[in-house]
Amino acid sequence: MFGKHRIIALFLLLTLILSFTPFVQADEEVSLSQFMTPPPAAEGQDSVMGVADQADSPAVTPEPAPVDALPDGTVQIVITAAGDTTIGGDVTKRGDSIFDKEYKKQDMDPNFICRNVQHIFEHDDMTIVNFEGTLTTAPVYKTKNQFVFSAPPEYVKLLTNGSIEAVALENNHVMDHGEAGLAETKATLDSAGIVWSDSKNMGVYKVKGVSIAMLTYQQYRDKVSELLVQVPLDVARAKAAHDIVIVSFHWGQELDYKPNQNQINLGRATIDAGADLVLGHHSHRINPIERYKDKYIVYSLGNFSFAGNTKPSDMSTFLFQVRFDVKNGQVKSDAFRIIPSRISSKTDYNDFAPTPFTDQRLIDNVINMLKSNGKNLQYAVDFYPVDWE
Repeated sequence: MFGKHRIIALFLLLTLILSFTPFVQADEEVSLSQFMTPPPAAEGQDSVMGVADQADSPAVTPEPAPVDALPDGTVQIVITAAGDTTIGGDVTKRGDSIFDKEYKKQDMDPNFICRNVQHIFEHDDMTIVNFEGTLTTAPVYKTKNQFVFSAPPEYVKLLTNGSIEAVALENNHVMDHGEAGLAETKATLDSAGIVWSDSKNMGVYKVKGVSIAMLTYQQYRDKVSELLVQVPLDVARAKAAHDIVIVSFHWGQELDYKPNQNQINLGRATIDAGADLVLGHHSHRINPIERYKDKYIVYSLGNFSFAGNTKPSDMSTFLFQVRFDVKNGQVKSDAFRIIPSRISSKTDYNDFAPTPFTDQRLIDNVINMLKSNGKNLQYAVDFYPVDWE
């Protein structure tokens, strides 16, 4: 009898211990070794990424909390910006593209690319991405290009279903199918109610009684002087007619993790002219953020849903969110946050479904990389919040 009671007591004790054992999630992987959190620095030495970063970074909370208006009449606008978005595929290849194969695998679900971030996009006031491709059936125009991207016009529902309201449409792939392809792309976006902007067209989006103007440019080395004149003039005109002005640049070098001096000069000149936010694209890698004259310059958002590669060497990215306070024609950048993410829901291949990181180690890796690459930027932010302050 004593043995039986002893067994029961041991069983109850074991159950009690297990009930207090924390649940451990399967470890997520990051695709670039330089994003790995560095080992602790030797005593008296600073870690290359910053010794306090891991302890100071809060856990990500992916739900924004926009407020229509504060008691004093201030209107709050939350804008989400994401990186390079290429849907469809490289039409120079035979057979189904890697994107189309995944789309079929997902039973042609029009929500599949945004399924893990849709709750974020649906709760903001505007979501903008860099659309690097075309929505067209026109024949290939750039026959000598290494990659020629396009998607059938009906694929626009992947954007609308994902609550993406605006796109920047000035990059090195919009002319892959010539003027006919670009015209069809613009008409498709118009029909879907998606606002677009390029170097010739200012996009305008209105929400909560606030008018948001979007300007977009490509910056090449031989166009720097021209843009330093043109962009401030365009910004000044836009600011005179609209509340918030967002300027997107397709600039810099591919695979760069930090901006060059031409980007820095142009980004700051754009803010000097009155822009409220500068967004950068093209490098396919995340770049640091500057707070310049109380406005943000996001030098590169990296990739978002990127159908150019089955597994890029770096699959880390982030979403950028900014909250504007608008009152009596005045605009203030109230707060920002980033949402560190992977461009895929998988670690072993790119399934084109961006997914916020939940592993604090991986969140820290993204933040540490941004801090490290911003060390020589005069106005680099020194803190990357992942939740609203």
